[in-house]
Amino acid sequence: MKRCLRLAARAAGKTSPNPMVGALLYKDGRVISEAYHKKAGTPHAEPLAIDKAGEQARGSTLFVTLEPCCHTGKRTPPCTERIISAGIKDVCIAMLDPNPKVAGNGVRILNNHGIKTEVGIVKEQALALNEFYIKYITTGLPFVILKSAMTLDGKTATPDGVSKWISSEKSRLLVHKLRSSVDAVVTAIGTVKADNPRLTARIKGGKNPIRVVIDPQFETPPDFNVMATPPKTIFVIHRGGIPETRPQGDIDYLCYDSSKVDMRWLMAELGRREIASVLIEGGPSLAGYAVSAGVVDKIMVFVAPKIVGGPGVYTPVGGNTFLPLDVAHKVYGIKSKKIGTDLLIEGYFNKKL
Repeated sequence: MKRCLRLAARAAGKTSPNPMVGALLYKDGRVISEAYHKKAGTPHAEPLAIDKAGEQARGSTLFVTLEPCCHTGKRTPPCTERIISAGIKDVCIAMLDPNPKVAGNGVRILNNHGIKTEVGIVKEQALALNEFYIKYITTGLPFVILKSAMTLDGKTATPDGVSKWISSEKSRLLVHKLRSSVDAVVTAIGTVKADNPRLTARIKGGKNPIRVVIDPQFETPPDFNVMATPPKTIFVIHRGGIPETRPQGDIDYLCYDSSKVDMRWLMAELGRREIASVLIEGGPSLAGYAVSAGVVDKIMVFVAPKIVGGPGVYTPVGGNTFLPLDVAHKVYGIKSKKIGTDLLIEGYFNKKL
């Protein structure tokens, strides 16, 4: 099953809003075929593995990271039908599919056709692999990651706003991989003006996410990088800030009427556009606003072995108010690992994730 998980992960960022799935067929003490779901709308992992095995699939055991689908009305036929017709004997599944259209029905159909199933093999790893999909398919909202980089003394920039480069080259490479794995990157006009970022995934084989720029009065200069498309850029604009002439390229608007953009409204709007995962890359104000709105699922902080010192220096999460320690936002499931010279600390704002 761990091999299936590694296969599934090869498609990171390419299957959304579908899950990543890996599968293999095992028979007579050896693996006879393996496959993974490569892109939304293309064949799923199970039929790909069955097709590779041919007649050898009969009487084999299927290992798969997610419960085989059983519903119609989508771009691909039900995997349960293919498994049954191939004569597969047993199916080992890492986790049930939380999609309400499946949710145990795939296992039930296989059992009703005399196919034995076992569920829960390396389940925790399977849940982590598809955390974007799980959040989106059960709530209609994107999974949100807040990313930040800071020095050892907790600074994200110098007093004049300079932040390049706090983190190491290896950390920056990981961020490009992270961008490639999500559907959209959200930032704000302050970061755009300060850094003129591209917010693209500059790695071999990478996929550029949609850029979402919170820019209430549409102040982004026309020659800035986020105006160059592809990838697509969505500007989140106050209705009074809509320009008379729409800029050239693949640019869209999301408009709001309130005094400030509601982050929960924004995430709901992105979810309606089948954006299943979001990376927030911005300054302390945006980070603080997102955390206080309760939209952040996961936080990733790169800590560099540098000390800036001094008063009035930027910190990762800002805002106009603070919380007493006894009611501060708690982060669960903390993990850390070395990335180049930096330390990456990750955690979740929800115990269940």
